Formats: sequence, structure tokens, C-alpha cells
Amino acid sequence: MKEEEVNRCQIQEWYPKFKSVSIRTLIHELPESFVEYLLDDSGPFLLPVSVSNEDALPNRVHNPYEEEDYQVSEGSGDEAEPSSPPSFPELELKIKESIESLGGAVFPKLNWSAPKDSAWISTSGTLRCTSFSEIALLLRSSDSLIHDLCHAYDSCGDKTLSRPQSFFLALRKWYPSLRPEMEFRCFVRGQGLVGISQREVTTFYPALLEKKNDLEVLIQEFYDNNVRHNFESENYTFDVYVTNDERVKILDFNPWGAFTLPLLFNWEELEHNEEANGMEFRIVESQCAVRPGLKTAVPYDYLDTSQGSGWDQFLRNADEELQQQIRSPEAGG
Repeated sequence: MKEEEVNRCQIQEWYPKFKSVSIRTLIHELPESFVEYLLDDSGPFLLPVSVSNEDALPNRVHNPYEEEDYQVSEGSGDEAEPSSPPSFPELELKIKESIESLGGAVFPKLNWSAPKDSAWISTSGTLRCTSFSEIALLLRSSDSLIHDLCHAYDSCGDKTLSRPQSFFLALRKWYPSLRPEMEFRCFVRGQGLVGISQREVTTFYPALLEKKNDLEVLIQEFYDNNVRHNFESENYTFDVYVTNDERVKILDFNPWGAFTLPLLFNWEELEHNEEANGMEFRIVESQCAVRPGLKTAVPYDYLDTSQGSGWDQFLRNADEELQQQIRSPEAGG
């Protein structure tokens, strides 16, 4: 993998070119002071002071009597200079304007990753945000975003960078009606589509069985007409969503291999498909084929599944167990 291939998968790089076939997104370059804030773990967890008086946790109950328990009285031995929370008024106002422009609710991501591992801390338990304070809470609470901030180029054979020159915050319009079973990962090798996988592999969706052939045709035509000649890398993956009226929307691009999960494939199978000039579409076709172990707090796109890693061994064991279940008479065969 080369640095240029990783760079092409940054949302601020690919979105302008594929804007007409993606979901509506507004992108802001982040000031370096905000990047330093995200990386700073030297002091207490502090959210930025909101110039709009917005609360990241508006439903919490403030109890002044309990808060007094945590205040240090004068003259105590534990007295220390309190840390001042940061403030980013210009960035906050720009983000507020963008949220309003996008219908009042967005989900955030940086150059490559979304803070999926911190969704639990939001009031909705999702990445849905309606204010700068909620976005700051998700970003500041996320461990997985360290990939973008510090480790994006770790798998590059020609690594010269430790981080991109600039970081960007992408605000993507929130669609509450999106169905997880209609999201798919597409694998491109040698500029040919060699595989399509159901993206949410932790659940069996019976309705996909009857739609599988039609979905394959839709996605293949979309790739041929919109992606093949417009994305410059030879090898990569991209995620799509198929709407109720059978329109295909690009959600993301990711590098081939390294931290990108092959989901219902392994990389050797996908490389074999290229050699055989074939394309295979895989979905979870029964309850026993579900992969519950892949529902983790770490974003799917950036788990280390390279040969010899813990996840590589886990996935191999999961494949062996699945094959045993399929061969077992009790599996309904």
C-alpha cells in the first residue's frame, strides 16, 4: 500500500468528485488547536465552552449539592489550579450553520474514520448530532480516531508521513430511515470489481435472499458507470447504500487490505477472484452464518487483520467454525 492510495480515501479528497452519487456532506478544515485538543490526554476531560450555550448532554440532571462534593475548598492540601476549558467559537459557528443547512442533524467523521466507538456516550446512543458540543463529545471520547490522528500511514510501504498535513471534519446528513441491511462493501482489484459483501454481517436479513441477484446487477452497473473510471487507485474498497427506489449511493472509500475488513471474504479469496476474472456477491444466508464477533466498538474499517494479528487468527477460527456448522447434519443439511 502506498501513501497516495491512503490519501485518496480521505473524504475531503473523494467527496467533491462523487458528490452527485453520495449523501449530502459539508466539510470543514479543523484548526490545529482543535486537533491538539482531541489528542490531549494530560488533564481532565473537558468539553469546549459553547458560545451558543449548547449542552452535549441536554437530558442530564444537574444536582448542585452533588457538584459541591467535587469542589476543593480553600486551604485544602489538594488545592490545585483548575484547568480552563477550551473554546473554538469560529469553528462552532461554522458547524452550527452547516448543521442547520443539513436539516438539523448530522453524523461526524474525520478524514477517514467516524467515532463509532463513542456512540454509547451520546444521549441517543448513535452518532446523531445536533450541535457542536455533541460532536466535540463524540470526537473527544473516541479512541478509534487515534488511527486518523496518529496511525493512518502505518501500513504504507513508502511511509514518510506520520499524519496528514490537515485534518477535516465531515458533517454528513443524518437519515434516520437508513436500513443497515442495504449497505454493502465492494472490493476492486486491478480496477475490476471482484467482490461484494453485506456490510452488517452480525445479522441475518431474510429479505436479502430474494433481492440478491437484482442488487448485484445494480451495484455492478453503478461501479461501471460511476466509479471505475473516476477513482484513480488500482486496488481499493468502497461502501455503498441502496435506497428503496434502487438508487446506489457511495458512503466511503477505503484502502485495499491493511486495516480494512474483508467482512464475508478473506483477502486471498478476493485476489483469487481477480485471477479468475470472477466477481462474487456474499450475504449472510442463514442464522448460523452470522458473525457476531465482528460487532465491536472499533470501527470496522480500521481493525488490524493483517496476517498473524489477533483479528486474523480470530477470523480464521470463525471461518473454520462456520464450515463445521455447515457440514454438520444438525445444521439442516
